[in-house]
Amino acid sequence: MDKNTITGFVLLALLFIGFGWYNQPSEEQIAEAARQDSIAKARQKENEEREKKSIAAYKAQQEEALKNDSAALFFSARNGVAKDIVLENEKLQLTFSTKGATPVKAVVKGFKDREGNNDVTLFEGKDQELKFIFEGKEHNILTSDLYFETEDVTEKTETFIAKAAEGKCIKISYRPGDSYMMGAQVSMQGMSNLFSPACKTMDIEWRERCKQQEKGFTFENQYSSLTWHEAEGGTDYLSEHNEEVDEPIEEVTDWVAFKNQFFSSVIISRDNFKENALVTSIPQKKGSGYLKDYNARLKTAFDPTGARVSEFEFYYGPNDFRLLQKIQKESTFNKDLELERLVYLGWPLFRIINRWFTLYVFDWLTDFGIPMGIVIILITLILKAITFPMVRKSYMSSAKMRVLRPKLEEATKKYDKPEDQMKKQQEMMMMYSKYGVSPMSGCLPMLIQMPIWIAMFNFVPNAIQLRGQSFLWIDDLSTYDPIIEWDTNLWLIGDHLSLTCILFCVANIVYSWFTMQQQKDQMVGQQAEQMKMMQWMMYLMPLMFFFMFNDYSAGLNFYYFISLFFSAALMFILRKTTNEEKLLAKLEAKYKENEANPNRKMSGLYGRLEEMQRRQEEMERMRQELRNKRMNKQ
Repeated sequence: MDKNTITGFVLLALLFIGFGWYNQPSEEQIAEAARQDSIAKARQKENEEREKKSIAAYKAQQEEALKNDSAALFFSARNGVAKDIVLENEKLQLTFSTKGATPVKAVVKGFKDREGNNDVTLFEGKDQELKFIFEGKEHNILTSDLYFETEDVTEKTETFIAKAAEGKCIKISYRPGDSYMMGAQVSMQGMSNLFSPACKTMDIEWRERCKQQEKGFTFENQYSSLTWHEAEGGTDYLSEHNEEVDEPIEEVTDWVAFKNQFFSSVIISRDNFKENALVTSIPQKKGSGYLKDYNARLKTAFDPTGARVSEFEFYYGPNDFRLLQKIQKESTFNKDLELERLVYLGWPLFRIINRWFTLYVFDWLTDFGIPMGIVIILITLILKAITFPMVRKSYMSSAKMRVLRPKLEEATKKYDKPEDQMKKQQEMMMMYSKYGVSPMSGCLPMLIQMPIWIAMFNFVPNAIQLRGQSFLWIDDLSTYDPIIEWDTNLWLIGDHLSLTCILFCVANIVYSWFTMQQQKDQMVGQQAEQMKMMQWMMYLMPLMFFFMFNDYSAGLNFYYFISLFFSAALMFILRKTTNEEKLLAKLEAKYKENEANPNRKMSGLYGRLEEMQRRQEEMERMRQELRNKRMNKQ
């Protein structure tokens, strides 16, 4: 860049600065704009509040209309005393209320809750509500307002009946399975004349205030989401962090799940849920004891004649990948439900790694009954063993560049001017080619490890097998392991310091130091200067990781700590066991071999660089000839 160009840029900058200063508003204009903006915001807020009140009043009016319609038809069923009925097996205990004929409590057995109780209560009382709504010609029916009678109550089945008049009733039957799945049927008898011939659907309103089940609110909240499965395949979910109200599901779905990190409530429809269902997820505050307020407004097939019942299946249980695969076989709907997708394994590439490698290795190791901390260490060692040949090859490439550094500096010292940097790079690449060295392979270890790191980032937090498992000083591998806690929530840090997170960050610093030493020893000239600037960023990365991972599970931080520890140890061993004198002698022999064959044709990057250098030299020669001709004419 010459002097005239720099002067031009400076003048343009001054011109833009002057233009901006000249056109900036006066203090009076700024004050008036601020006043107008405040008025506009106040009016907008007033309009929003008015609209919210109108919507709330409309909804209340609609609900009251539904109640009045139900009351007119089911007068006797509108009065009664709610009774609780319990059905249970070895895995699950469900409590039903005769008012509404839906579950009011679900207890998953065999999993301790965060207070230390032997079982986990997914919901109880008003934490979950399920309503079936039928729209008739003159009367609307809302099951949540009706008191049901029970019949055929056994350990395996339970049937609720709400009678309207002679021969007219609503029947809801439940059939718990042997584990966490429960079948349900909803039908009407003798009431087809109350519905129009076009009535083919019923509405379902399902709400749950999702309880916090784990110690770490932030981490559990991050892995809790309202999730659904499309009938054509594939899952989607609402944001884990943002409030989303009445978001439409445009596709036909066969199940909707209220999911937290390790447990889910799922409703499945035999006839699918119609498109444009509305779903809501509202995050709750830390300390409330709840993660999200979920809501789903669904529509599915319904036969008013009672000839065909509306069938559903409910799942109340753990998010265990292998268990969910088995549970699907208990379904009677003959669908590929893909319930195992409640266990998130990452984006496609990382999901493939977890689905077809990590899960099998994890299952194989856990079958031995060894502690989960040892399982994490063994998985790390297996991954290191698999990637070792590529890592060693990459290290040897870096070692070759390191021993060649003095020769490169000597050969390129004539290109010290800034305008000669391109020539310097080309000269270095040509020398690497003659010595048979590939500088690009030095980046290979990180490229190899990154997909595995990210895959484990998705696998470990979703592995319910780590829940409640202790190892060394860690009480629970599925949540953070505090060495100190306090009451105030500090910005970026939170209310604790996690020991495994600190160890991970320290290991990251050590590994970064090893990596930088290796790269620094192989860089020449300006590259070495740039490396000095980059090293501070490399040291800042562990600090950034601390703020990110302090709330994460001890199992994940422990895996990263062990992985970095073995990586740093491997780099140290390779460096100590590499004979650099013998390596240099091999490179010299390769150089002489290539020099003895000057007509060899190089391929790939080196071939393109050689062709680029040849063309550049040809162009420089032509420019010089042209200048000489002009000088001769003068």
